[in-house]
Amino acid sequence: MQETNRMIEAVLVDDEIKALQSLSWELTNFSDEINVGASFTDPLEALHYLEKNTPDCLFLDIEMPTMDGFQFIQKLTNKNFPVVITTAYNQYAIKALKNEAIDYLLKPIDTDDLKDTIVKIKKHNSKNFTAERLEKMLLNFNANAIHKRITISTDGKLLFLESDEILYAESDGNYSTIFLEDGQKIVLTKKLKEVNGLLPEDSFFRIHNSYIINLHKIKEFLKTDGYVILKSNHKIPVSRQKKSDFLDLL
Repeated sequence: MQETNRMIEAVLVDDEIKALQSLSWELTNFSDEINVGASFTDPLEALHYLEKNTPDCLFLDIEMPTMDGFQFIQKLTNKNFPVVITTAYNQYAIKALKNEAIDYLLKPIDTDDLKDTIVKIKKHNSKNFTAERLEKMLLNFNANAIHKRITISTDGKLLFLESDEILYAESDGNYSTIFLEDGQKIVLTKKLKEVNGLLPEDSFFRIHNSYIINLHKIKEFLKTDGYVILKSNHKIPVSRQKKSDFLDLL
């Protein structure tokens, strides 16, 4: 596929500047396949960079004084790319693979080994591309279905929910929780505003900065107290700013 032939964007992390330069030089042999987008000797700077950027792969040294490579992997908030461990110590190989590294390279890095690693990176990213396309196809299929369902992406899977299954959604900063009628809770790495965009307007209403409710699940509205009681007996506050619009809906 054409997408798999594009140039690989790599990030390098190694506390030794000479090791960084050596790996970068080795990668120039594959300049038509791989490009070094950024390199770091400070793992904290690298973590900050990777919070905002998603490369096609990460080459990561294990032996670093302030933070070893395994601690670095655990601190990554964004792990949507393959990791290649670079090390001078062969005993780290098994541990590296158990920490979900796609491969490891022994220093000094051999050109043939690096060539094999690039093939693995391409295969990994090709699989991810296929999965990404499949997810988009499922989302589009669901959006165009006669009986529209709500599609929620969480924990690496797609959940297809009927509107009637959802009681309400609650905000927790950058996270949101959807509460289902059967007692299940679905935690999403989405703000409530994003969740609101997934829910059909004719059935759901953002009644408060922290809450969206299913209008069909309302049992009571306590006008004086400013609360709604759902059929599940959950008590949800109605904000003053939303009260007038809410009454209009009712």
